[in-house]
Amino acid sequence: MAAEDDKNLVEISENTIDIARYMNYVSAPQAGAIATFAGTTRDTFESKTVLELRYEAYVPMAIRCIKSICSSARVSWNLYSIAVAHRLGTVPVGETSIFIAVSSVHRADALEACRFIIDEVKATVPIWKKEVYSNGEVWKENSEFLERRSDLGNKDVDCSAKMAESMERSNKKPCCGTKVKVDDDVSQK
Repeated sequence: MAAEDDKNLVEISENTIDIARYMNYVSAPQAGAIATFAGTTRDTFESKTVLELRYEAYVPMAIRCIKSICSSARVSWNLYSIAVAHRLGTVPVGETSIFIAVSSVHRADALEACRFIIDEVKATVPIWKKEVYSNGEVWKENSEFLERRSDLGNKDVDCSAKMAESMERSNKKPCCGTKVKVDDDVSQK
């Protein structure tokens, strides 16, 4: 599933991530910097042999959340284009599960925005990971998500402080907190 608007490309798919495609998407003559992040499956975790990762997601909400994160990044940094791709299903060792590319006129904006986007995706987007080992498997708790929730305590807050601050400056409401209504069935309208 893909969403493209306002120089943002967000895709969640079971297909192998084509890094060159996303690099080409964010490339532009006016962009003097492109920052990227590629998350790949490593072969060990705490001395256990990792065979593969398996990802699941609530795709409509995940896309909305990532688009909201991209909007927040645009409020905080001067960006040209953003591409975010996340893979679902089985991701073998050495393959990419998430790829982010951000272009801007200057490197500081691209680098800071790229880091913000990956941190927010890990902390707020409904994508779940199972690590499959040679001797078992386990659903992984995302430490960024858990830290964010413990930082919030009992506060009625939808997203991170940085994201909420960015959204407040742009007079927008964040979409990816706990109070999101997603209507997948458009046939009832």
